[in-house]
Amino acid sequence: MDFDWNTLDELRASYLDGSAGAADYWISESLLRGYDATFARRIAWKWHWVLRELDRQRWQPPQGVVLDYGCGTGVALREVMQHYPALRQTALFDRSARALKFAAETVRQEFPEAEVTPRLPDKCGLLLVSHVLTELDEAGTAALLAEVAKSEAVIFVEPGTHDASRKLIALREKLLPAMHPVAPCVHASGCGMLAESNDRHWCHFFAQPPNEVFTDSNWVHFGRIMGIDLRSLPLSFLVLDRRPAPPLPLPQGAVRMVGTPRIYKAHMLLQGCDAAGVGEKRLTKRRHAAFFKAVTKSRVPTLQRWEVQGDEIIEVAGIPSDAVPKNTAVEQEDLT
Repeated sequence: MDFDWNTLDELRASYLDGSAGAADYWISESLLRGYDATFARRIAWKWHWVLRELDRQRWQPPQGVVLDYGCGTGVALREVMQHYPALRQTALFDRSARALKFAAETVRQEFPEAEVTPRLPDKCGLLLVSHVLTELDEAGTAALLAEVAKSEAVIFVEPGTHDASRKLIALREKLLPAMHPVAPCVHASGCGMLAESNDRHWCHFFAQPPNEVFTDSNWVHFGRIMGIDLRSLPLSFLVLDRRPAPPLPLPQGAVRMVGTPRIYKAHMLLQGCDAAGVGEKRLTKRRHAAFFKAVTKSRVPTLQRWEVQGDEIIEVAGIPSDAVPKNTAVEQEDLT
């Protein structure tokens, strides 16, 4: 990794302090290349995690144009195209002409059979919004909502911060009359995070980087120079769909595990979201030894089925894919 580390570090600092939205920060093609090989890879791993969560719910994207809004280097679009091979009609949009050109060329190189349009389409099937919300002012948010209105479905993937999560929740509540939530929500009621008791909490999750990251000297060098914990990939996400909602809800007891469990010697506190709201439940190691161990190693899906008495989890199980209704009339293969 032979990049201009100072420029990359300045770019990261602008993201962290909230100043990135003030102006076009893609000052050179070398910065775009460096970003795409480093920070964008970490975003790609977040998208991979989100798409696998959608697989567990047997969700399939609508047909039509896929638009990457605020595309940067186009990493979100490339991950989605890799995951859904049928999606090859694409569009890109970014305020930066330099980034737009870079993203279009990169997509064409990786997917030579794809149709790539570097401008906003009249309408689209799937809208991708990746690490954009925290850079938008009121006018920028209004412009984004105009694109949402032209889309059948939208996937937001944002940093796993309190601010980004609250922005996603605000969009969810605004868009609910016209679209239904697919994930991470297990219900279409008001968001439980908006309860006053949850002011300090936020809806976030953790993706897992590939194992080779921890043995690759280039990534170790990157982590040391940038001051980044390579193990930590926090994210917030939201998937909304304008197509008819599934005729049946998720199984009774469906809950989404949110945030980081608080682990003690003999028990842990898990924050779960369901139609009743968001709150912590207690799980004992003695009653659920195998699950307890799996949670500590981050080896359980976030979508769970709990039987709860009071504040204690009595029974716990994952939700198999065949228990999740299909989201559209399109025929899908069963997931294994």
